[in-house]
Amino acid sequence: MRSKIVAGNWKMNKNLEETEALLTALSAKLPDTQAEVMVAPTYVNLNTSVRHLESSTIQVIAQNMHFAENGAYTGEISADMLLHIGIDTVIIGHSERRAYFGETDEILAKKVTAALAKNMRVMFCFGEELEDRKSGNHFAVVESQLKNALFSLDAGSWSKIILAYEPVWAIGTGETASPEQAQEMHAFIRKTIAGAFDAGIAENVTILYGGSVKPANAEEIFSKPDVDGGLIGGASLNADDFVAIIKAI
Repeated sequence: MRSKIVAGNWKMNKNLEETEALLTALSAKLPDTQAEVMVAPTYVNLNTSVRHLESSTIQVIAQNMHFAENGAYTGEISADMLLHIGIDTVIIGHSERRAYFGETDEILAKKVTAALAKNMRVMFCFGEELEDRKSGNHFAVVESQLKNALFSLDAGSWSKIILAYEPVWAIGTGETASPEQAQEMHAFIRKTIAGAFDAGIAENVTILYGGSVKPANAEEIFSKPDVDGGLIGGASLNADDFVAIIKAI
């Protein structure tokens, strides 16, 4: 049975004091749930966050990592550095990393391989832009992103993969993705994985939705059969909103 997950990507938000305050509020208000709850603070607050949540079921994950084990990569963080402070899950391929920092499918494939080599879990993000959706090319784009970064993996590696579908066109554009559109794409993703590997892997992989999930729409989105939770951006920065979304799962 695949995991239900609600993850908060805090991006470049919250200083140390604000991070600790939000973690304290989330811990106090966390509902009883079978879902995994994750938060991804900024790098400089990861170690503090892990220690802050030692007695909590909330998991701390990283927003990114480099594919090299070490070396002259100024400003980068390796898998071993994350593991050393208790981080064993990393987001790879977020749309902002692709758009603003030039991360290609080739780079992302190397990052996925590096994380899996260290036995880390990978939350792999992918999704189409507005022009892809309007041109009807969205399925092809998603299939290509999955194929280029993940389809060279062996079947056993998929137990460490979490997928996060981000319709980039529905984030901060004024456009809205319906729960039906989310379900349509998630079903397509499973079918694509089943074709490349087998139905068992496709049915067991967790697929999160990352298209502006809020308390008002979370329950309807999460009710779709192929949607296993959400990768939450802005709404995860408010304890009450994030808790409401967790309750919806």
